[in-house]
Amino acid sequence: FQITHSMGGGTGSGMGTLLVSKVREEFPDRIMTTYTVVPSPKVSDTVVEPYNATLSIHQLVENADQCFALDNEALYDICFRTLKLANPSYSDLNHLIAAAITGTTCSLRFPGQLNCDLRKLSVNMVPFPRLHFFLIGFAPLTSHKSQDFRVLSVPELTQQAFDAKNMMCACDPRHGRYLTCAMMFRGAMSSKEVDDEMLKMVSKNSGYFVEWIPNNLKASICDVPPSGMKMSSVFIGNSTCIQEAWKRVAEQFTVMF
Repeated sequence: FQITHSMGGGTGSGMGTLLVSKVREEFPDRIMTTYTVVPSPKVSDTVVEPYNATLSIHQLVENADQCFALDNEALYDICFRTLKLANPSYSDLNHLIAAAITGTTCSLRFPGQLNCDLRKLSVNMVPFPRLHFFLIGFAPLTSHKSQDFRVLSVPELTQQAFDAKNMMCACDPRHGRYLTCAMMFRGAMSSKEVDDEMLKMVSKNSGYFVEWIPNNLKASICDVPPSGMKMSSVFIGNSTCIQEAWKRVAEQFTVMF
């Protein structure tokens, strides 16, 4: 099951998490994945965001198997900085989220050399049941004008997807360490090239990976690229820096309470 909801509003947090817990009761053996819009540091829609988020996070910790954290401010930053959009609309933000979601679920829909479904992802990504909140990044992100001049390669996709500026949640992975990571590539590429790039990535950034989980970077390849692109990649990281988001919510909650 996949549920997209927001933690800031009343409906998304209340109805969304109620739905998660009810589905969990009915289908305890099914994988429950949520794509959750977490309250962002500066962009706030409602006054009671911290309350809604604090009350709904308990349900997500208990009843979801994987939770992809998204955040409006990080998405706006990507639109301004990387895509060079002067005034991004909600459809631009949704387009980014959709790209990330389709990247995580492409292996359910298309054939691939190294396929990876949601259950396999959950097994590889969650070291302890309660630590299932992931950062998500997408590559290639290019402004419309420079799209025609850009040549895509596996190293470039890996580099951009790992980049802190491309994370769709306002947490800096450089402030934490990765417990586990997954890279999902789409398009025609050799699995050897992907494996070499993953090894290079881990050895170059070994300080950012915990040493007590060996081989904690997984790669999967799906043969069918997204429409209009030759290749793309989605990065999913289970990092300790996600605590920044929850700390922010907790601080705002304390201030209001």
